[in-house]
Formats: sequence, C-alpha cells, structure tokens
Amino acid sequence: MRSELNLMRDPAALPRLAWSLLAVALLWPLGHFAGVDFAQLAQPGNLKVIGGFLASFYPLAHDVFFLGLLREALWQTIAIASVGMLLALLIAMPLAVLTTSALSLSAIGPAPASWLRRGVRPLGRGLTLFLRGIPEVVWALLFVRVFGLGPSAAVLALALTYGGMLAKVFSEILDSTDRRPAQAILAAGGGRLAALSYGLLPMAASELVSYTVYRWECALRAAVVMGLVGAGGLGQLMDQSMKAFNGGEMASILLAFLLLVLLADAVSKGLRQWMDAPADGYWRTTLGWFGGLLLIAGLWACWRSLGLDLGALTGAQALADLGRFIGEFFPPSLKPKLLAKIASGALETFALSLAGTLLAAGLGAGLALFAAGRHGRVAKAGVRFLLNLLRAVPELVWATITVLAAGLGPFAGVLALALHTAGVLGRLYAEALENTPPAAEAALRHSGAPRALAFLYGPLPQVAPQWLAYTLYRWEINIRMAAVMGFVGAGGLGQLLYVELSLFRLGSACTAIGAMLLLALLVDGLSGWLRKRMAC
Repeated sequence: MRSELNLMRDPAALPRLAWSLLAVALLWPLGHFAGVDFAQLAQPGNLKVIGGFLASFYPLAHDVFFLGLLREALWQTIAIASVGMLLALLIAMPLAVLTTSALSLSAIGPAPASWLRRGVRPLGRGLTLFLRGIPEVVWALLFVRVFGLGPSAAVLALALTYGGMLAKVFSEILDSTDRRPAQAILAAGGGRLAALSYGLLPMAASELVSYTVYRWECALRAAVVMGLVGAGGLGQLMDQSMKAFNGGEMASILLAFLLLVLLADAVSKGLRQWMDAPADGYWRTTLGWFGGLLLIAGLWACWRSLGLDLGALTGAQALADLGRFIGEFFPPSLKPKLLAKIASGALETFALSLAGTLLAAGLGAGLALFAAGRHGRVAKAGVRFLLNLLRAVPELVWATITVLAAGLGPFAGVLALALHTAGVLGRLYAEALENTPPAAEAALRHSGAPRALAFLYGPLPQVAPQWLAYTLYRWEINIRMAAVMGFVGAGGLGQLLYVELSLFRLGSACTAIGAMLLLALLVDGLSGWLRKRMAC
C-alpha cells in the first residue's frame, strides 16, 4: 500500500515505467541477435574449461627466460604506443586545424570562409571519419600483410586510427573554445597561424593535453590487441601463451600490464596537477622543462628500440607494394550471397555492441556506488582496484577468455565488451558522483527518506545526463571494437572479415570493411543525435 502511494505521489513514475517497458520491448530482439544467454555460463563443460584455465594462473610464471621475454615485450608495447601517438599527433594537428570552424570568422572575409566550408573542411572531415572508422587492429592486419610481422605494422595502424580520433576531438575542443582572442588577432590583420597559436591554443591547451594523455593510455591497450595479429609487443607474447594454455604466463602478462596501466594513470594525474598549478610558479616551470626533456628522451629511446625506418616504409618499393596490395581490394564484391552475410554480420555487430554497452552501464553503475566511497573506504579501495583490472585488460583479450566460458559466438563478445567497458564507465560514473553536491541527498535523508530513495531522487538526477553522455561515447567506441571481435571467434563482421582475408578474397574483405565504416557512421550519427536531444 505504501509503495502504491509513493508511486501515485511521483508524477514522473508512470512515464518512466512506460519508457522502460518500451526500451525492453525494443532491446529484447537485439539481445537475441547478440546471442545473450547467461545459462551458457553455467553449463558444466564451460565451467570445467574456464575453471581449469583460471586455476592454471597460479603460480605465476617467473623463470628468468620468460621474465626476459616479458620485459622486452612490455617495453616494445610502450614504444609502439608512444611512437604511434607521436605520428598520430602529426596527422591529427593539421586535420584539426582544417576541420575546425573556430578559424572561419567574419573578420577574415566571406570568401576564404566559404572556400573552407565548401572545400577543404568537408574533405578533412571525410578523411577523419575514414581513418577512425576502421579499427586499428584491421589496419594492423593489413599492414602485417604488406610489411610483415613486427612493430612497424602496429605503429602505422595506431598512427592512422588515432590520428583520425585525435583530429575529431581536437577540432571539437577548438570549436568549443572562446574565440574572442583569435577574432581580435584576425581583426587586427593577423593570419590564421597567429590566431591559432596565440588565440586558440593557449585557451585549449589544458584540455588538448589531457585528452592526448588519455589517448596514450588507450594506445597502450590497443598495442596489446594488435600483437594478437602478429604486430609485436605484449599481445604477441600473450597470444603464444593463450595458444599453449599456459595460465601462469598469462597471469604474469596481465599483472605486468595492470601495473603499466596504473603507471599511466599516475602520469596522467601528475600531469593534471602540474597544469592546474599557477602559471608563474617555480614548481610548474621546473617540472615543465624537466618533463619536456624527459619526454623527448623517452620518445627517442622508443624510436631507436623499435628500429623503425620511415624511409624504407615510405620508399618507392614499399609504396609500390602497398599500392599493389590496396589495388587487389578493388572492385569490392557485390555478390548477393556475400551481401546477405554482411547484413547479418552488421546486425549482429550492432546488437553485440549495444548489449555489451548496456550490460557495462548497469555493472559500472553498481560498482560506481562503492568506488565513490558511499560504502566505506575499504570497499572504495577494493572496487577501484577491480575497475582498474577490468579496464586494464583490452576487449579482445577479454574475448579470448570469455570464448572459453561462453563458447564461440557473439555472446562471448558481449561479455568481453561488458567487462572492459564496466571498468571504464565505473570509474567515470564514480568521479561524476564524487563531484556531485551532497545537499539534495542530505535534505532527503534528513526528511526521513530511505537511503535508496534519497539516492534516486537526489544525486542520480544530477549525474544522469553525464552518465548517459559517457555511455553513448563508449558505445561509439564499442561499435568499432565489436566489429573485430570475430578475430577471436566472437562473431560479428570481424569473423567474416577474418575469413575473407585468410582466404585472400580481398574484394569481399573490402566490402566488409566498407560495412564497418557505414556501421561506425550510423552509430556516431545516432549517438550525436541522442546527445543533442539530451542537451535540449
């Protein structure tokens, strides 16, 4: 009776219930296409396989020979991520300048602005979409076929995909920056370069650097994933251990990578503290020079250790080989049977990404309550470690483990996406909760409301838009990763692409890659529309 009265007193309860029922009705078929079946996890055969594999994680491999291999692979992963990000920045910065609207001001006259809007900017945005629309592991697989096994393929793949990602976000950051200083420079007769250097960049520098460091953390995970297709680093060593079912080696590799992610977090936190310090402070200036020199020395060491020869990779012979290989992809195959398979794979990939993201949102929200310190300091520390562990393991690595638990098929991909994304969203959700003013919840608790209702009607409405924005952003990322889950047997377009590339049916592979691009474009557009609707 009391719950009925509460329901009647809440004018938004019935609309919420109606929208929830509609969402379930729409999402239920997608769960079917994604093969969601939690009963598979309880099957005796699957439990025995995954239990035996996890039991083999102890003791950790620690012999001298393996630790030597692990040390070399760990350094190679850092080097691949760092050099790949360096090349990505060289691609992203000019693309961001070309695609931003922040420099198309009335002060420079209508003709140049019109020329930019109608010509260079749309081409730049199209190139940006193309680069980031193809997952880095697909680029790596293609480059391995051209340049052979090794880190060169991984570096080039990271440079292209992350170049597109950075260009898009850099352009959006510049667009949202206060334009008045740049406009003043342009009005005084200064050029676009001066307006960019002295008007826009000083205002946006903090956000640009912060996002670059975040992307470097992501590049570390991507470097591991690309090793699974023969591009070197920890991923290649992990692939060998997985194929040998050597759990001790897998545990050592995952522990090493977790420590690497924690180190990257510490670097990111230290950088943010440095940027928040007073601009004229001695501490900031000294650390700035020291950090800059250390960064240059580190990048030089990474480049030397990889033995990259850009001259050889971009020489006449290499470009001829690459051109010949790319030419074999055209014309794309349009056979009806293949198109039917691609349509089915695209639907499966869409369902896989959405189901994985929604499961992650639910799990991440539950973990965020503990990670935000709402249930004590001990629980907070333990859950934060769990979140770091979940997001430290890349999605494709999770998929190699979930395949053992759920068998081949898209459900393994759903679980892999859910586990990794829960770690990412749980951390972001927790930070949003910690930054929420406690006054509303405290007032509700003081008036006698139960703890659960005080949360539902206090902080939750305040953080809900931010949580939803984070979830939609992760969905954009997950659709690209879902497209390659099939490389390890987790269904979707990736499985079809992997088969076609293995059989050297490159025309069919080109059609599958085109479908990945269209799917990424669809999800980007849908996510952007939903974010705009939320802002209204």
